[in-house]
Amino acid sequence: MALPKLVILISGRGSNMISIVEAIEAGSLPVTIAAVISNRPNAAGIDYANKAGITTAVLDHKSFESRESFDEALADKIDSFKPDLVVLAGFMRILTTDFVHHFKNSLINIHPALLPKFKGLNTHQRAIDAGEKEHGASVHIVTAELDDGPVVLQARVPVLENDTAETLAARVLEQEHKLYPAAIKKLIEDTSD
Repeated sequence: MALPKLVILISGRGSNMISIVEAIEAGSLPVTIAAVISNRPNAAGIDYANKAGITTAVLDHKSFESRESFDEALADKIDSFKPDLVVLAGFMRILTTDFVHHFKNSLINIHPALLPKFKGLNTHQRAIDAGEKEHGASVHIVTAELDDGPVVLQARVPVLENDTAETLAARVLEQEHKLYPAAIKKLIEDTSD
């Protein structure tokens, strides 16, 4: 039986993508990565993927006239790899409703907060400012509404008295790197039942 295929979308260093690659290499995540696609030509994660022998593509969103035309080209590019899951790993673009509907139930994202709390940006500082005792990360199915959609898995970390947004972010990121491969595995096992 062929392994489920992922297409991973990144915008930067791709640390969550790297954790997925490492989980595959360690034998704990039974998938293949069909491609890594970035919307930024200078994304460090593209260099990593190339060195790892993974097919890569860059679609610079700045070279498109509109969000819609970029999303359309991106959807076509993703479709060419026929993935089972499309994994947003630090992909810093808000996607159009049409794009989200095109990949309905096969598009996932990781968000640095315990959803439904703290959707959007600056989640770590907002958690500290709100006096939260616990913070973390969520992997969720992407819907047309930002940082919404059913949660697949969450990881929790305590918020410490002397935390800054940076120290809290570092602790959450460490958990993200374990959480994303685990959530992908769970989704694949749930759909293969």
